[in-house]
Parts: sequence; structure tokens; C-alpha cells
Amino acid sequence: MLVGTPIGNLGDISPRALEAMESCDFIAAEDTRVTMKLLNHFGIKKPLISYYEHNKRSSGEVITARILSGETCVLVTDAGMPAISDPGENIVDKCHELAIPVTCVPGPSAVVTALAISGMPSGRFAFEGFLSVNKKSRREHLLEIKNEKRTMIFYEAPHKLAAMLADMYDALGERRIAIVRELTKLHEEVIRTTLSQAAARYAPEGGETPRGEFVIIVEGAADQPSEEHYTPEEAAEMARSLIEGGMSLSEAAKQAARAANLRKGDIYRLLVKEGND
Repeated sequence: MLVGTPIGNLGDISPRALEAMESCDFIAAEDTRVTMKLLNHFGIKKPLISYYEHNKRSSGEVITARILSGETCVLVTDAGMPAISDPGENIVDKCHELAIPVTCVPGPSAVVTALAISGMPSGRFAFEGFLSVNKKSRREHLLEIKNEKRTMIFYEAPHKLAAMLADMYDALGERRIAIVRELTKLHEEVIRTTLSQAAARYAPEGGETPRGEFVIIVEGAADQPSEEHYTPEEAAEMARSLIEGGMSLSEAAKQAARAANLRKGDIYRLLVKEGND
């Protein structure tokens, strides 16, 4: 069973989440130390097994074997919904492969919480997770999404924020963004600004020192005006229609040239040549 946990304020835990953790046989956690603090706060005592990026294969086999033997498991992440930008997605996939039923107790999610509080367009959005720490890979990722029209959501750690914003401005150009930090915590903050201003604000030299965990909401690419391309022959056909409607040859060539973004002389010559053939 997947169980969502608070992203900051422990008061956001749901009664169903507490019931699930109290009634299961064991809990699989991304960081057992973080989960232990949560359990201790609510007076819950359960065996814990670690499940994170670097042990997900071996630990996943142990977890699924225990479930197949009849035990019940709750899977949690450090904060929010497990399996979202989280190694838990692998164990969920493995459970489906083994025909192990997967259920979920929904809970807080930094993605939708940050989007909702940001005031940015939310009708369509794309969650991009964490960008790579490798500068080349990070830039390739950003260039891939340069023309994405949906609002984009990113996670970022404080020590990588300055480099992320600088690379993002370089790759995407000026965009509206919302920087959301410390969601549901004492110092929760929403900074609505632009990419250039954000990059300057957190610049390594002379900039503000980032603190807390960040969710970055970035405006999608603007619609590009579509341009119809006409050949001179197509523009001449347009002019002929105007002439048939009573317009002079010269004026028809002028109007067609303006509509087709071509030179009047080229269209005029085609019309004259046709008349002489």
C-alpha cells in the first residue's frame, strides 16, 4: 500500500494514513531515520526496511518476497506521495508484474500544492522532476523542453538552485516563474518573478543564499504566430481572383503581394506574361 505523508506540517497526515501504518506488518521507507521521526511523533511502532535509489533492486526483492509470503507492507517516501519522482515507482511496477495488488492512501504532493499556490496557469502542466547535476545533461534536458507550451514544474535542492536558474534562463529565455519554498512549513514563501530576475537574485556572487527545498514553476513557451507561405504562382492565382472581381491588374498584384509577403513586381510580371502567352 502506498501512503502519502506530510510534506512539512505533520498536521496534514490523514486518519487513513495513520490507520494503514498502524495495521501493516512492516514499512518500506526511503530514509528510515526520517520515517522513524514521523512514527515516533504519532506513537507508532513498526519494523522498517530501507528502500532507496541505490538498494532498490535487492531491497525490492526482499519486500516483494515478504508480501508474497502473506505480510502487508506500507511504502512511504520522506515527504509527499511515494513513487512520484521517487524510487518507489520501481517497486510499484514490480508488484504489478508479480500480480501483487497495489492500493493507495493519497496524501500531500509538493507538485500540485506548489502549482496551486503559485497562481501560474494550471489547465495543462508537465512535471519535470529534478534536473541532472551534470551541466551537459541539464542543458540537454532544458533544450528538449524549450518549446513546451504547458506550465512546467521542477524540484530543486538549495545548493543547486543558482546553477539551475542560470542554465534555465540561458536555454529558455525570459519566462514568468514562481519559486515556491518550504511548503506548509513556518517559512513557506512564494516568489513570483522572471527567470532573469531569479537568476540574478540567487547568483553565486553577491546573490541571496537559497534555503529550504524548492519547487520551481515555469511558464510554458508562447505560441508562435503561424505564417502561411505562398509561391509566386499561388499569389498570382490570388491576384487573378481579385481581377475577376473587378480590381485592376496593378492593385490586384499589390494586394496579393501584401497577403503573400512577396514582392509586387514578381506577381505583376507573372500576370503580364500570362496575358501575353
